[in-house]
Amino acid sequence: MQTNFTEEQLADPDTARSNEVLRACVHCGFCTATCPTYQVLGDELDSPRGRIYLIKDMLENDRPADEKTVKHIDRCLSCLACMTTCPSGVHYMHLVDHARAHIERTYTRPRFERVLRWTLSRILPYPGRFRAALTAAKLGRPFARLMPDARLRAMLEMAPRRLPPVSRNDDPQVFPAEGARRKRVALMTGCAQRALNTDINDATIRLLTRLGCEVVVAEGMGCCGALVHHMGRTSESHAAAEQNIRAWLAEDRHDPLDAIVINTSGCGTTVKDYGHMFRNDPLADDAARVSALAKDVSEVLVDLMPGADAATGQPAKEGIEGTDAPAGHGVYAPVAPQGDGPMRVAYHAACSLQHGQQIKSHPKDLLKRAGFEVVEPADSHLCCGSAGTYNLMQPVISAKLKDRKLKTLKAKAPDVIAAGNIGCMMQLAGGAEVPVVHTVELIDWATGGPRPPAMDTGGAVPHLR
Repeated sequence: MQTNFTEEQLADPDTARSNEVLRACVHCGFCTATCPTYQVLGDELDSPRGRIYLIKDMLENDRPADEKTVKHIDRCLSCLACMTTCPSGVHYMHLVDHARAHIERTYTRPRFERVLRWTLSRILPYPGRFRAALTAAKLGRPFARLMPDARLRAMLEMAPRRLPPVSRNDDPQVFPAEGARRKRVALMTGCAQRALNTDINDATIRLLTRLGCEVVVAEGMGCCGALVHHMGRTSESHAAAEQNIRAWLAEDRHDPLDAIVINTSGCGTTVKDYGHMFRNDPLADDAARVSALAKDVSEVLVDLMPGADAATGQPAKEGIEGTDAPAGHGVYAPVAPQGDGPMRVAYHAACSLQHGQQIKSHPKDLLKRAGFEVVEPADSHLCCGSAGTYNLMQPVISAKLKDRKLKTLKAKAPDVIAAGNIGCMMQLAGGAEVPVVHTVELIDWATGGPRPPAMDTGGAVPHLR
């Protein structure tokens, strides 16, 4: 694509990067075939190619964002399926991030929307505040249908009936490895996840220590910054990222880390991009070090877990067979509720994992190693509609994507649905007919940990229903 930025404009690093991204686009339109919002809305401006034209016009002319541009950029899920599809390697993520920052600087939203976005940015990244807000929202949940604004209805309906107790495992500390130490890793405990589902971090710590990892929860670590980053609030997202960089590097300098383990893939995509975010900052080297260390939990587990042909000596427990599992059923082979074979797991691939981080096979391979039968829904590349705060800010489009995803999952007749991102889990659990759990919870269970609580309650969170 031809661009016409001036030399003065290109002196800005973000504009220079956007120019590189724009010039890589060849207008082929392959991205429209995998864009969820284009499939739902059928508007070219709600496709990556259409949004690229809008962004190009806005940035080249160095003009404030207008209502039309904002509407179509806001409708973007940032699922990044377009990046997986694009044959030209267009890095749409960096382009849309720049566009959102430009919108935040130059466009005045309606008052109610400004208040709503400010409130979300001040609550969701802080587990304590989020817990308090969810507790308050429970009181309004029965009256959600009376709310005149669909976004307020969505927020109230998301509130669980009960919250899990605070897990002290999320406090700064060190969990020693069981047996010889194979790796030293820092665990990112997340923010919303700590309020909504404490079982995920608990299972991750048990699993990693069982497999020989010393697990560090670093002092001073907080939100990854993704939520405000996708709102275009650059200074806030960079402040959150800087806090994490300093916290993790302090641990790395004290005793080198082998990885920073992240079990929420939306956070992982952002942390892996810290190097780019701080490329022109004095923290550039430290940020690049953190990005290099950042790993999705599945990337670490594939190196630690034995393969399907390994002898484990794992005793039977709670319906999980040991090394006498039937041939072809992997190492541990949890059995289905009917008792007629391995448990059938429908794997939901979070967009931030399969598109943002290009991790497609690791979670499925790990579940198979653990003995589960793994199935995937049709159109597994399409978003479920969660996308951070998207299900709160664009509830109508989100609901359509959710319904389609649930139909394709149900068609596989699973015993359980597994995912690697808390947002997806919450989105799907609201309508799924089977339990929705994190991938690490199933692997932890299969390797000697407790049965995931959601397996007995039917939700992504034991207290959701």
